[in-house]
Amino acid sequence: MTAIAASGLPTVLPQVKPTYAQAATADPFWVRALLIGIALTFLTLFLFIPLVAVFSQALSKGWDAYLVAIVDPDALSAIRLTLITAAIAVPLNLVFGVAAAWTIAKFDFPGKNVLLTLIDLPFSVSPVISGLIFVLLFGAEGWFGPWLREHDIKILFAVPGIVLATVFVTFPFVARELIPLMQSQGSEEEEAALVLGASGWRTFWHVTLPNIKWGLLYGVILCNARAMGEFGAVSVVSGHIRGETNTMPLQVEILYNEYNFAAAFAVASLLALLALVTLALKSFVEWRAQDTNLKPINEGGE
Repeated sequence: MTAIAASGLPTVLPQVKPTYAQAATADPFWVRALLIGIALTFLTLFLFIPLVAVFSQALSKGWDAYLVAIVDPDALSAIRLTLITAAIAVPLNLVFGVAAAWTIAKFDFPGKNVLLTLIDLPFSVSPVISGLIFVLLFGAEGWFGPWLREHDIKILFAVPGIVLATVFVTFPFVARELIPLMQSQGSEEEEAALVLGASGWRTFWHVTLPNIKWGLLYGVILCNARAMGEFGAVSVVSGHIRGETNTMPLQVEILYNEYNFAAAFAVASLLALLALVTLALKSFVEWRAQDTNLKPINEGGE
């Protein structure tokens, strides 16, 4: 390339070699089209078609049959129990996740790696095994079974057991979203606030929480989705008592096993709607988090 310099003589400009990032996006068109086609085919087969099948089966007998299945007393009881379980489990995991992330990201102490491993335990253990653990602890012949029976306290086949199982399988979500975020942010801002005389709680509310709010909300959304959709662990500890200890996933299983397909898919469609709402909220939180991270740079003109 040539250009006219101040002296009026043509000057040869150096050729700029493409960076590796530019080269990675310069693949032939057929390669990009093939990859996009594979991704769309996978999503169509394993996401779009199942979603369409769920809603089409739910409405196969018309809106009247759909509404009858939704307002059935057993279905309403399952919906109510699912909401109650999530309303208890999510706040508990919120408190635990923030405390665990704060401890791991801000402090060094013996056993830190052990704590990280324990937080990941529900990801590596089958939910059915998780439910069996509570049976061994609180069952009639379990470790605490005789004491619970003497004091007329019921854990298994009741709401407390369902809540405990749900809390166990969902407690990593908030912590695992916040730990890398807090580690990347460091502790300089908190230390500066403490040096300036702020108390611990004031530092948390005015420094730490604003920095982690989008990651925290992201973890809460995922935790809530898993809490409402949990099947394995809840199935073990619930006892499958209709109208009392069945959550929405268990109600779907019972209706399907009874060949009441329209009602089963009607309840399943509510879980599918929950998944779509969760996906929308997740995308919104990701967009807001990226926008928040980029805003100072854009305003600074850098």
